[in-house]
Amino acid sequence: MNNPAPTFARQDNLKFFRTLNSRVNNYFKENNIQKTGNWKLHLKAVILFAVFLTPYFLILTLDMPFWVMLLLSIVMGIGMAGVGMNVMHDGNHGSYSNKSWINKLMGGTIYVLAGNVYNWQVQHNVLHHTYTNIPGHDEDLDAGRIIRFTKHAEWHSFHRFQHYYSVFLYGLLTFNWAITTDFKQMRNYLKRKLSYGEPKSPKILWTTLIITKIIYVSIWIVLPIVIGITWWKVVLGFFVMHYTTGLILSIVFQLAHVVDHTTNPEPNELGEMDNTWAIHQLYTTTNFAPKNAIVNWYTGGLNHQIEHHIFPHISHIHYGKIAKIVKETAKECNLPYYEYKTMRSAIVAHFKHLRDLGMKPELSV
Repeated sequence: MNNPAPTFARQDNLKFFRTLNSRVNNYFKENNIQKTGNWKLHLKAVILFAVFLTPYFLILTLDMPFWVMLLLSIVMGIGMAGVGMNVMHDGNHGSYSNKSWINKLMGGTIYVLAGNVYNWQVQHNVLHHTYTNIPGHDEDLDAGRIIRFTKHAEWHSFHRFQHYYSVFLYGLLTFNWAITTDFKQMRNYLKRKLSYGEPKSPKILWTTLIITKIIYVSIWIVLPIVIGITWWKVVLGFFVMHYTTGLILSIVFQLAHVVDHTTNPEPNELGEMDNTWAIHQLYTTTNFAPKNAIVNWYTGGLNHQIEHHIFPHISHIHYGKIAKIVKETAKECNLPYYEYKTMRSAIVAHFKHLRDLGMKPELSV
């Protein structure tokens, strides 16, 4: 992934983003509301943190059967994913609040989720949001050899079964964050001199990573063992929590970009993309279950990926309102606006797409 960064077209249908940006800005101005979060987001944060942390304190303080502990670990995983999608995500995009210190605080909740602010901001804000679905640049498409997310990835015979086994691997996402991914990413990103915002000293970044990992392991592994919970129960509960979180996050992420509608455009020999950045987002992103209140609330608006990708600095609590504006503007400009009406249809489309990508290239259509 050290290819020269592609550049986006500058003259292709500029009307779209100019018109869209003007209309969205007018929406907030006319309704006299801020683009950041409000009391609805703050209340949601309290609820999700309660779902995440209350079971942890119950496990520490109450004597309970192991099966109850495992059920509570699943609940923690659900809460953990919710915090990541709603609180951490908006915080690290600077959209949780109009106060930078609150955004930093909420973005920093990723440390409680086993991640790292620097790594996440580079991978997500810089690489994914800038080079969405571009092979070799968007790391969300890179699953090593085990899963083939694009037709540009090397094919192996075991990929014929990836639409069956991939879902079992999805659950390892945040567990890998906790033990290996962060260290590999930081080494790679610092080597490439990547940053989001003001660059920080490598010494500070490495020190922060190591200290936060030690604190994380102390809270989630060492402390429960010290108070008397059998070590293997702690480790298994920890794994179940992370597996639940990873499964939820992975599926939500994949439904937006790895389906049959979305494309994986590549730059030409000069490193130039065919479309402007905003139009590129329309071709590489899809929404799902836009009218489902539960999905909207829990996924932090990640089911409105089109709106999120074009306006990442607007809090997700507004996506439902501005989606109509984005959809109408895209239609006026004869541009695509992909969406699946239900989450079920999006899930079916994703695994069908994985099945198609798993076919031997010369045999696939």
